[in-house]
Amino acid sequence: MSSAPSSTAPSQPAPRLMRDLLDLLASMRFAIALLTVICIASIIGTVVKQHEPYNNYVNQFGPFWAEVFDKVGLYAVYSAGWFLLILAFLVVSTSLCIARNTPKILSDLKSFKEGVREQALRAFHHKAGGTLALAPDAALQRVNELLTAQGWQARAQVRANGTMVAARKGMANKIGYLAAHSAIVLICLGGLFDGDLVVRAQMALLGKRAYAGGGSIADVKPEHRLPLANPTYRGNLLVSEGGRAGTAVISMSDGVVLQDLPFDVELKKFIVEYYDTGMPKLFASEVVVHDRDTGAKTAATVKVNEPLIHHGVAIYQSSFDDGGSQLTLRALPMKGRSEPFTVQGTVGGSTRLSKGGSDADALTLEFTGLRVINVENLGDSATPQAAGSATDVRKVDLSSTLDKHLGSGVKGSRDKQLRNIGPSVGYKLRDASGQAREFNNYMLPVELDGQKVFLAGLRDSPNEPFRYLRIPADEQGSTDAWWRMAQALRDDEMRAKAVRRYVAQATPADKPQMAEQLTTTAQRALALFAGAEHVVVPGGKPQDSAPGGLPALAQFIDTTVPEGERQRISEVLLRIINGCLVELANLSREQAGLKPLGSDEATQRFMTQAVMALSDAAFYPAPVMLQLADFKQVQASVFQVARAPGKTLVYLGAVLLIIGVFAMLYIRERRLWIWLAPADDGAGVGGTKLQAALSTTRRTLDTDAEFESLKAALLHDATPAAATAAAPKDTP
Repeated sequence: MSSAPSSTAPSQPAPRLMRDLLDLLASMRFAIALLTVICIASIIGTVVKQHEPYNNYVNQFGPFWAEVFDKVGLYAVYSAGWFLLILAFLVVSTSLCIARNTPKILSDLKSFKEGVREQALRAFHHKAGGTLALAPDAALQRVNELLTAQGWQARAQVRANGTMVAARKGMANKIGYLAAHSAIVLICLGGLFDGDLVVRAQMALLGKRAYAGGGSIADVKPEHRLPLANPTYRGNLLVSEGGRAGTAVISMSDGVVLQDLPFDVELKKFIVEYYDTGMPKLFASEVVVHDRDTGAKTAATVKVNEPLIHHGVAIYQSSFDDGGSQLTLRALPMKGRSEPFTVQGTVGGSTRLSKGGSDADALTLEFTGLRVINVENLGDSATPQAAGSATDVRKVDLSSTLDKHLGSGVKGSRDKQLRNIGPSVGYKLRDASGQAREFNNYMLPVELDGQKVFLAGLRDSPNEPFRYLRIPADEQGSTDAWWRMAQALRDDEMRAKAVRRYVAQATPADKPQMAEQLTTTAQRALALFAGAEHVVVPGGKPQDSAPGGLPALAQFIDTTVPEGERQRISEVLLRIINGCLVELANLSREQAGLKPLGSDEATQRFMTQAVMALSDAAFYPAPVMLQLADFKQVQASVFQVARAPGKTLVYLGAVLLIIGVFAMLYIRERRLWIWLAPADDGAGVGGTKLQAALSTTRRTLDTDAEFESLKAALLHDATPAAATAAAPKDTP
């Protein structure tokens, strides 16, 4: 007997714990907390770019936080396990809430609550009373006609001492509650079903794995492919003009999986139109869908927001890309003395460039993109003062130049002036260690500050803006004149000839003894500018010296000239350098069979920019610069293909949500009770005593007005004494 309590006592907390858990899951506070977390996660998923390469996140957040955010799953929020778990809990919580309240709501929808006692009507805020000069039966008939005319549903309960009429209106408010909560469940279920949860489940159950390699899609093994019977998926399909494809790529956090489609999409023509700003205004694809089962061909045009539906699979126009344009590039060696050469390739492909005799010196050239239209802001920044200073090749501002190596392509624009500056090519040069720099070079010269220049951009990281080397265009609209100058600058013999010519012109006729000193100074300055001689930095290492250009001259002045003499010596050296470079340009033109430079303003502008470009070229980090010589553009269309059966649930949930919110906000539930009892004034004259009360879920001015109107209609023929006696009862 004594063991019975001990055997049953431990089992009591378990049901209580289950009840507490069910109460928590079914509570409104828990559901609101889950919705709040989902909203925060959605904001994070919007702010943080999803499914980017991990290196991009490292550059943006740093190694530590990039790893922390990766562990939390912020780079794929909508497919993170915790996000899907929260959605599942929200479905469970809302479903329990619906299950708990539905019986009560259904009971309320059926009930008129006519069993209310007549004494309880006096406790309501909205109440009225009076005596009608009608018999009870006539009064009941009149009340029924009035309620029916005003849209009330009514039911009468006859009692021994009178009749209780119970009426109701606005019961759709409770239906709105069920509709809104059901909408949340349907939308979450649709999101779970159309997300990658089903794909992940198939990967776990069918032994599928994400693919993280490269190569052709046709070479990917079956363990990285999902079956045709996959009920739900969403992937991308890239199709080049004139080509066809039938395998979608689904991005996962650790790679991609391939989804074979029951059809092939052939891209006949890609159409794109642009705004004046260079942004795409319209892009569409003329396609032919080849059904694999029947062989049928379906022609259609796919536009943004106008998808093509084929056998339950929606084909959306997502974006566009390069489909393998053929490029012809002219490579200009930036180091040493070698001739230009031609490189051919395809966007998306790569080739090898050898810097030396070993594979360790080889660079991999990756063709990353071709842009045929580039609309840039080329506001007029060349004020008369700036233009005037730019006409004198001797007025190169050494101090203001040191911090502007490879600067932005367009600077100082005041007035917004959009202009298409022509095609550009993007490529990467990757060394043997895998490190790559990105380059973006324009095909045609751009006029900046009165001088046409070729822009050769580069950056070390995708998070950095491009810095541009500005190479002046010659009279033929090419870089040949400048490049010949650069080649001559690297030649010891050419530099010596240029110095001799400059000294012969610059030495005063009455001071021939200055020629030797001027020659020595000019040779040293030109060698420093060319990078053929380096400044010995006191206490520094060889790599601390500038590689050439104006910074090398500035470093030489800072280390050898007293501070008080630096400004004067800088001006002298700049005049010498500019004079020698003019002679060097003429020597290079003579070798090419061209006439010497003139002395007009255009020549002065060309030489000013040429000096700056030669100085900046010393810092160019690549052995070659590639110019776009010719191209054959091949467009590609990026489609998003989706089989989304859950969208029906989402659409239904959206409709229910609209109905539910509208019902809860704009429909007020009201219940009305009218008690009718025989009245006797003591003289034997009969009448009907009326007592009315109104209940509502929300007290509003409209409710007050409605009850006042109803009270006036009920008591419009009541005796004055009775109406007056009932007045105090209307006050709260």
